[in-house]
Amino acid sequence: MQPPGEKEAQLTGPGTLPPSALDRDPAPPPSWAIAPVDGRVLDPSTALVVKGVRPRSTVYVGPRLTISRTLDFAEVLDILRTVAEKLGWDVDPEEDDPRLSGLRLGVRRVSLSVGSRKATLAPDGWTLLQQARAMFGIERLRGVGLDHVVFARPVGANPYDLSHPYDLSHPYDLSHPYDLSHPGHGAGPSAAVATYGVPGSGGRQPVAYVGPRPHRRSEAELPGRRPVVAILDTGCGPHAWLDGVVDCSVTLDGVPIGHTSPSTDPELHGDLTGPLDGSIDPLSGHGTFIAGLVHQGCPDADILSWRVVPSEGPIVESDWVTALTQIAELVRRHWAGEPGGRRIDVLSLSMGYYHETPADALFDETLHAILSDLGRHGVTVVCSAGNDATSRPSFPAALGPWQDGGGPVPTSSDCVPIVSVGALNPNCRTDALFSNAGPWVRCHVPGAAVVSTMPAFEGGNLPGARMRAFGRTRETIDPDDFRGGFAVWSGTSFAAPLMAGVLAQGLLEKLGEQSVAGETVDSAVRRAWDVVESVTPIRS
Repeated sequence: MQPPGEKEAQLTGPGTLPPSALDRDPAPPPSWAIAPVDGRVLDPSTALVVKGVRPRSTVYVGPRLTISRTLDFAEVLDILRTVAEKLGWDVDPEEDDPRLSGLRLGVRRVSLSVGSRKATLAPDGWTLLQQARAMFGIERLRGVGLDHVVFARPVGANPYDLSHPYDLSHPYDLSHPYDLSHPGHGAGPSAAVATYGVPGSGGRQPVAYVGPRPHRRSEAELPGRRPVVAILDTGCGPHAWLDGVVDCSVTLDGVPIGHTSPSTDPELHGDLTGPLDGSIDPLSGHGTFIAGLVHQGCPDADILSWRVVPSEGPIVESDWVTALTQIAELVRRHWAGEPGGRRIDVLSLSMGYYHETPADALFDETLHAILSDLGRHGVTVVCSAGNDATSRPSFPAALGPWQDGGGPVPTSSDCVPIVSVGALNPNCRTDALFSNAGPWVRCHVPGAAVVSTMPAFEGGNLPGARMRAFGRTRETIDPDDFRGGFAVWSGTSFAAPLMAGVLAQGLLEKLGEQSVAGETVDSAVRRAWDVVESVTPIRS
């Protein structure tokens, strides 16, 4: 946690800037990073605008819009088709996701295409949405939005990442961390932030852990039930610390949540994308690393893990929302006493995006409704703040209560708040330079150069030198041989699960005071609020 007075002391330094100067748009992702999801970057300087909507940059799936399932789908579709016809486009409903059949929340998707016998501009979701707002009014289109591209949050999945082969062709470059900012020249991260991506300065690298494993008490030793922490990320691979602790098999009525194919599992296979060079993908091992941090924060917690994030990084918001909707249904059924429900106490989300119109209260109402539903059922949702060194609000972290009382949604005592988490450096006294900041980031825990569990990957890179002497092999450290089972990594991705573990530990102490039979949804909400107030500055 940030010691009292530490931030105040920092605000007097020579590098101090007014808050308005820190609210910067992060550098847009490279085209190769968003190409797999047909991503586009909204440029506010050229974007179509209507009165009352002030867009900012964001990344979204170009020829698509999403419609909240709480709206009259036929009515909204008719509006969009009326507008699209004038643009020479067709609007077609995509097949309704069977995973959402009968569920209350979530979204439906519509795809845009050029109409027959038409020659026009490429269909674009933002353009159609703005034209519809202009013709039918902003209020009529609430609940209709872009399908944002959502990014996981480790340091290392940016352009300066060492997975790029040309960085490794000159090992001596690694003695000069600022060299690594060159791949994103002019638009990438700063030289200072880039140091966190360098092995030895917080970048992903193998490490030898020689201490004991976290002590997990037996059922007989526990004063009450185990808290349950859920993770929605890249899944979780086999590991001695996590076997028997992490459950990756939970479904909703037998329907999988997220992805389940072993052939595309980034926790089983290190190199799934890009050149056939054996380089470990940017997010391979991410979920296992996160699960290990939850386990370190609360060894007695049970962990549920689902996979929605691929090894190369981005996912689309609608797929993410579908998984969250299924998870919310699991929790609702548990408290309703219906079949197929599961108890969840804390949900850790190491991902987010920048909304294009947060100042106009046009943020994603569907996402907010799902997370609020979880909060009203006693689930504390913990969100990473992001790694772009900006104060621009990142969602869903910014849906929580803000320090200055602002923010897009009010705080309520009957709904557990979202906890937004930034990263501390290893000294635990200063914020990591990459960590996003602002009144919407409410707590900080270690997230830079942290140690956790890693799948037993052996990448294609080799030690810098190797020889045989006295019948034994001698070599320098193999930079991508994780067969020892542990790694160092940096990112607010890892601050969030550590805070989730801290919250679970606080719940564990309170769970011993109340029998499972006496639990109600109201008592779960009150207990979660008590723990949030005890370990964060957030107040009801």
